[in-house]
Amino acid sequence: MKATKAKEMDMLNGGLAGKLILFALPLAFSSILQQLFNSADVAVVGRFAGDSALAAVGSCVALVGIFVNLIVGLSVGPNAALANLIGQKKREHINDMLHTILTFGVALGIILMCIGWLSAEAILVISGTPESVMEAALLYIRIYFAGIPCIVIYNFGAAVLRSFGDTRRPMYYLILSGVVNVALNLVLVIVFRMGVAGVAIATVISNILSAALVIIYLHHREDEFAFRFGRMNIVKSDLKKILQIGIPSGLQAAIFSISNVFIQSGINSFGEDAIAGSSLALNFEYFTFAISNAFAQATVTFTSQNFGAGNMRRCKKVFWLSMLFGICFTEILSVIFMVWDDFFVSIYTTSEIVALYGLIRMHHVCSLEGLTATYEVESAALRGMGKSLEPAIFTILGTVVFRVIWLVTVFRWLPTYEWLMNVYVASWIFTGGTLFVVYMRHMRKVINFS
Repeated sequence: MKATKAKEMDMLNGGLAGKLILFALPLAFSSILQQLFNSADVAVVGRFAGDSALAAVGSCVALVGIFVNLIVGLSVGPNAALANLIGQKKREHINDMLHTILTFGVALGIILMCIGWLSAEAILVISGTPESVMEAALLYIRIYFAGIPCIVIYNFGAAVLRSFGDTRRPMYYLILSGVVNVALNLVLVIVFRMGVAGVAIATVISNILSAALVIIYLHHREDEFAFRFGRMNIVKSDLKKILQIGIPSGLQAAIFSISNVFIQSGINSFGEDAIAGSSLALNFEYFTFAISNAFAQATVTFTSQNFGAGNMRRCKKVFWLSMLFGICFTEILSVIFMVWDDFFVSIYTTSEIVALYGLIRMHHVCSLEGLTATYEVESAALRGMGKSLEPAIFTILGTVVFRVIWLVTVFRWLPTYEWLMNVYVASWIFTGGTLFVVYMRHMRKVINFS
């Protein structure tokens, strides 16, 4: 195959700051657009289907997060594996790796869809979903999970594009899909009065569209990144490389979301208004977190290429710049939400009590979202160097274990909504500080060994 390198970003040479920003910001915008799929659901049902429908969708947020975060975490494996091949200049292996990634993605999507259907009711019950909204919540989640295979295909395909520096094309695809999603939400809920079923169907259709656009683009390429249906196959050695990084990252993200299921049970104890208010405020956290996560994705990609090329000095520079940009850009968006908090909350609800719960969560959690960039960038830097298990273990300890301990100690002693929200910032500080020590120790070992 004729290699086409003109559109690839050179991550191994030249200035880093501008390239990191050019890589990360379109990716952040893409993640924000992806979150808008769920955000549009929340806004439309909150404004046009009532607070009960909003609570039903809100009750599913933590469950959806488990599966979506697992998929996004697993996609770090394909990204890092391909970027490492590029850094080592082993381009002849790229096409086999590409087809392994997408073939595995199809199989994984079908498996996760079935698991989601089978486990949804049990997880909603465990999280304390009120009986009054259980039927609607189950209807929403069962329709939503029909689109899980397309979510996997899109994220794995986007990971392929990120490996050579293309973060704009996935953004364009999500813009189109997002517009379709919002339009269908309005039509199905307002015109056809389909409620939670309408917003779920709209999300599934938008996910199908975004996945199809990625596959069509890769199918039209004529270089080593060309996808052909007839070449779909799994090369065991390639799959092993992908899973060595992807599984710890995916499990970390999924278990991170499981901790939110425990927190959701605490939120549920305050009633439907708290559930609705928390779910609308959570959207703003997803928007801000998208920025810190984008710089983490930039970190793993740039680090993978430069680690493959043996340039440790450049790996260190990637780390510090990504940390700085991740914290600062995330906090800029957080400040925007804080300054116009009443306006942003009013987009999702007309209820004063729901809005109050939303504002409390915004000010206790979203305002300090920049702290998430600490553990995200640290984890990404370690994964870029092939160390995926350690950041997974310490992130699980710092989030899941720490948060469960908080729930059974601090929240039991001070059982208020405000103190329940404080668990997030406390866990970010603990996790970020712990992983920084792990990162610095690993860097000293690598540099001394080299």
